[in-house]
Amino acid sequence: MNAVLMQTSEWQALQNDLKETSFLEVGPDFQYLAILKHTPVGNYLYLPYGPVYETKAGFNNALKSLEKLAKEQNAIFIRIEPQDENFSEYAPKNAKKSKDLDPKDTWVLDLTTEKDQIVSNFSQGTRTRYNNYAKKGLSVETTKDPAAISELVRLQNKLFTSKNLNMFSKEYFEAELSQPFATLYLVKYNRPQDVEEDPSLPKENEVIAASLFFDYEDTRYYMQSAANTDYKKLPATVALLTKAIFDAKEKGIKKFDFWGIAPEGAPESHPWYGFTEFKKSFGGYPVHYAGTYDLVINSSKYHLYILTRKINRIRRKI
Repeated sequence: MNAVLMQTSEWQALQNDLKETSFLEVGPDFQYLAILKHTPVGNYLYLPYGPVYETKAGFNNALKSLEKLAKEQNAIFIRIEPQDENFSEYAPKNAKKSKDLDPKDTWVLDLTTEKDQIVSNFSQGTRTRYNNYAKKGLSVETTKDPAAISELVRLQNKLFTSKNLNMFSKEYFEAELSQPFATLYLVKYNRPQDVEEDPSLPKENEVIAASLFFDYEDTRYYMQSAANTDYKKLPATVALLTKAIFDAKEKGIKKFDFWGIAPEGAPESHPWYGFTEFKKSFGGYPVHYAGTYDLVINSSKYHLYILTRKINRIRRKI
């Protein structure tokens, strides 16, 4: 079985650092990492991109183990995210489709071909930006320094505030960067000699894009990220991603997971449409998962949990 990072002991180590309670179970034909979550109504178990299994029998064995664990932890439901996009065909009767937490659809780039071939599969615009970003004064650095996480926090705070989105805390990012699988990439600007000073350009050595990348076995994941949208004319995100892609290839990593795209056929009005088209401009192929499902253990408390969530969403809009 090929377990994704979020269903491994490595991810459990991150949960431990975040003071979360989690349970890792490895059976002969399944594996899961279940994180215990708390609500005013009761507890539930959350399996990001799990459980891991290859056959329906493997899922059934994982389910038996999870139901036992749920009983021990007084969980009212089990939130799962199977990798199998055909999960709905054999989902148990108590499975309720929930709003997707982790992306149901993602975009993956094959890194096993030659570098020139990868570049040739970029769209013309992305290829031009890749070839020219250094001439524009951009450079990309990598770091494990926890102090540098403040750059990502600053950029995300600026970006997310403008879009009224919630972001993780600085402490959460620091915990992620402290893991062996994580690396922080920073894009810096230094004015080229042939470019005149311009107040619309960044300051010298200013970080204008940042991202965390996670490596596990044969895959690099594009995770927490942000760029300063004041400098859209500078190809900061292309610089960031191409550096991360080719660094991963040099390490022998075989796949680059762009982590989330809009569903196939999504209209231009979809909130993810723009960055989906951008990710696709690097070449690659789609991968589809089942999405998020809740396996209901206590029906009455689960309905109360759903009602409470609806009320809270309404209050936030008022």
